[in-house]
Amino acid sequence: MPSRGFPSSFQGTVTQAADGSPLRGILVSVQGSGIAGVTDGSGRYTLSRVPAGSQVIIVRWLGYRPRQDGVTVIANQSVTLDVALETQPVALSEVVVEGVSRAPERVVEAPAAVSVVEPTVARDLAVTGQAPLAVAKLPGADVVQSGVNDFNVNARGFNSSLNRRVLVLQDGRDLALAFLGSQEWPALSASLDDLGRIEMVRGPGSALYGANAFSGVLNIQTPTAREMVTKLLLAGGELSTFRGDLRHAGVSPDGRFGYRFSAGYNRSDTWTRARTAGDGLDWQREYADASDSLAPVVIEAEPLAGQGLDATTRAAVGAAVGDPDPIQNIYGSGRFDYYADDGSVFSVEGGAARVENEVFVTGIGRVQVNKALRPWARAEWAAPRFNVMAWWSGRNTLDPQLSLNAGIPLEETSHIIHGEAQVNQVFAEGRARVVVGGSARAYLVDTEATLMRPQDDDRNDAYYSGYAQFEVSIRLTVNRAFQTPNYSEFFLRVPAGQPTANPAVLEQSIEGYYAAVKGALGPAVDPLGLPDDLAWNFAAQTPILGLGNANLNVEHVTGWEVGYKGSLTDRVFLTLDVYFNRLSDFVTDLLPGVNQQQYPTFDLAATDDVPADLAALDAALAGLGLPPNHPLRAPIPQLLGGYNALLAATGPALTTFDGTRAIVVSYANAGDADEYGVELGLGLQLTNEVRFDANYNFFEFDVDATSVVSGDRVVPNTPKHKVNLALAYSGSQGFDFRVSAQFVEGYEWATGIFFGPIPSRQTVDLSVGYQVNPYVRIHALAVNV
Repeated sequence: MPSRGFPSSFQGTVTQAADGSPLRGILVSVQGSGIAGVTDGSGRYTLSRVPAGSQVIIVRWLGYRPRQDGVTVIANQSVTLDVALETQPVALSEVVVEGVSRAPERVVEAPAAVSVVEPTVARDLAVTGQAPLAVAKLPGADVVQSGVNDFNVNARGFNSSLNRRVLVLQDGRDLALAFLGSQEWPALSASLDDLGRIEMVRGPGSALYGANAFSGVLNIQTPTAREMVTKLLLAGGELSTFRGDLRHAGVSPDGRFGYRFSAGYNRSDTWTRARTAGDGLDWQREYADASDSLAPVVIEAEPLAGQGLDATTRAAVGAAVGDPDPIQNIYGSGRFDYYADDGSVFSVEGGAARVENEVFVTGIGRVQVNKALRPWARAEWAAPRFNVMAWWSGRNTLDPQLSLNAGIPLEETSHIIHGEAQVNQVFAEGRARVVVGGSARAYLVDTEATLMRPQDDDRNDAYYSGYAQFEVSIRLTVNRAFQTPNYSEFFLRVPAGQPTANPAVLEQSIEGYYAAVKGALGPAVDPLGLPDDLAWNFAAQTPILGLGNANLNVEHVTGWEVGYKGSLTDRVFLTLDVYFNRLSDFVTDLLPGVNQQQYPTFDLAATDDVPADLAALDAALAGLGLPPNHPLRAPIPQLLGGYNALLAATGPALTTFDGTRAIVVSYANAGDADEYGVELGLGLQLTNEVRFDANYNFFEFDVDATSVVSGDRVVPNTPKHKVNLALAYSGSQGFDFRVSAQFVEGYEWATGIFFGPIPSRQTVDLSVGYQVNPYVRIHALAVNV
């Protein structure tokens, strides 16, 4: 037996069998050791500190037939292994994933419905910087785009304008904002093709991931430093888009340490428009091609950053003047890895992203982030049977965010600090496994009283959780998940619109009219008892407020699911998932009158019977012989019209708040609903160079009408039928292309005060690339052709 030691190097070249051209980015690993490397532009790789003795070298990547070669490693000697790979169908059953149970396993054995984004799709979309587009055409995924970088990613129904039911993790780090619990996609501090494996876990997942793994988990696993190569990406396109990303990675000579540094810059004009025109039709004009039945929305107080307001045209089209400032994102990150002999990896990394001028849709209307910083850091010790990790994520408002609806600045300084540990053990010769873990998390949130009351602000809250899962090889699952209300839903206090003088004007008009009639007619009208002062007591300006609900319950979902994934032949891959979910206590958007416990409705009619008073007064004046056009009778229709308009505009939203009248929208637990569906996926490798993929999604739901909050429109915001098709070619001559199409049936959309039909749509995306040489690739992408 050879003596134990380490060779000076283990190296070689990976080429394509068809023409001998070098292959870049191919993963080369030593089986069972955790030692791995990736080929450079010349197809060369180097592995260090490989233990002496018999070893199995694995060379694999999607689209190529994997190779396993037995090699005898002699201590202190160099070993060379050159490999030629043959193309083959992309059999997703052979893709190794770690996100579902946080330990390596094949997708077909995963205890959940999982779809993996092909690396070529992420590579092609890297020029956009829009990570959600990578999962938009996966089975069961719903992606709604409201701005250039404003996306809501959901799975299996009940999407919203501020979705947080899908937990988004990057290497185990939650990417959500502390205050809202939703994603800020421009703050992703990495290029899309640096993200490695992107997988969509569909269905409830709180057992392993905690709160907000409600409808699924979008799990992003970035490669270790030794699995990456130095790379430069430059891209441009419509909307004066420019993107540049630079990555540099390397490994120390002894193979013990790896490092990676990344930096990027993205700039783009926006297709988002101001909604400040006084006729209230900006929204319809912006989406004129989408629907002919859009309802008017509140006129916004502020235009977009870089624009001004033309006072002379405030009541007309084009009140906003000038061009909006461009959207800009700047990021940087670094990572250091230590590779131990037992295959474990210790990693330390950190970075920051600065986002500017993106507009996001929230419950209080659109908010523009003028300038914010998202710093983060993470440390992890990962081994085959355990994982220990800690991370920190922050958000600092450098320039105040602006509520376009209310025209006020908003601040947020927040931190999330998280630590967790997890162990797993395999039983029954690998046919079963137990996963056990626990975590602790602290939230520190300060909005400087711009989003919460001072007594609720500057918070420091801690959460603890434990989880366990038992897995067997047949996937028949029952999952229960929960979603805790976020800080906004619990403690929000912020103007939801500009204060209005209409209630005070109407009150003063009615009181002034009563006084005028009394003065003109004297005692003749005394029997009517006309009030000198209405009991409404409106201030000169009535505030419009979005307020939280401290009595909200936690949302729950219980899901039943059965699924199959597997290769029918060496060129046909099939996935089938059937699910049924029961949701309870899900939280509404901001709505009027739903939180009666804290903000009971102020009843105009019960306080003073104005319509009856005016009708009786009109009859009395008519009895005195005054004609309808008499100055004392003529204002009555206008006053009644104003009263009815006020009642219609405020309705249950009018309440008494802090001793004064206010128009309030708040949250409530909406009720219960069932959702069920089928997700079918098919992959066909037509030739070694051509692949066809298709998936079909069917969704249906049933709402318990007896449990729905009055005024809420409970619809899932999800199409009943959706089809995705894709055809891809990758040839040995360096040329590749991909064309994909999506067909979505029309459906109803309702979140808060926004509602209307979403028409059916058909979209086509096209990407074309050419590998000029091992170091240069030219690529073009057209989205929504």
